[in-house]
Amino acid sequence: MIATAGPSNGDLERRASARFRRILLASEGRPFSDAVIARASALALGSGANVHVLSIARVHGVAFGLPNPGLLPTKREWDEQRESVRRTVARLRRKGIEADGHVVGTRNATKRIVAEAASEGCDVIVMAADPDRNRLIGDMIWSQEPQRVRRRARVPVILVREGG
Repeated sequence: MIATAGPSNGDLERRASARFRRILLASEGRPFSDAVIARASALALGSGANVHVLSIARVHGVAFGLPNPGLLPTKREWDEQRESVRRTVARLRRKGIEADGHVVGTRNATKRIVAEAASEGCDVIVMAADPDRNRLIGDMIWSQEPQRVRRRARVPVILVREGG
């Protein structure tokens, strides 16, 4: 199941060939699933777009208003995110899609993903997402980050539902 902000999925698909030049395939830290890679691939192949892959290494906060090394991503977490991006970029390239990507560390994934889309000139953001939760509760749950991106982004956001 897929949800978008703005135009319906059918409208996005029909306009893809004329509209999308650059696609942001983003993750708030979860691995890129086959479904989300397939959706980004279909959009890219249908429009000749290239794909920028971004994954977030979560910074858990600050202590006393200062960065604390214990709250930063560990080397293993950085390595896992880099490997996820590397594998995803390789899969896209095997399909003939021009792709690049990187990992960033941040406490505010929504802000960083939206800023990355703007700075990279992306026309659409594609993310895997859990089912929508109540907004009050959802704003406190990290897994609802894609929904926050959908609300804040100025470009269409395609959410590929995880787990049905």
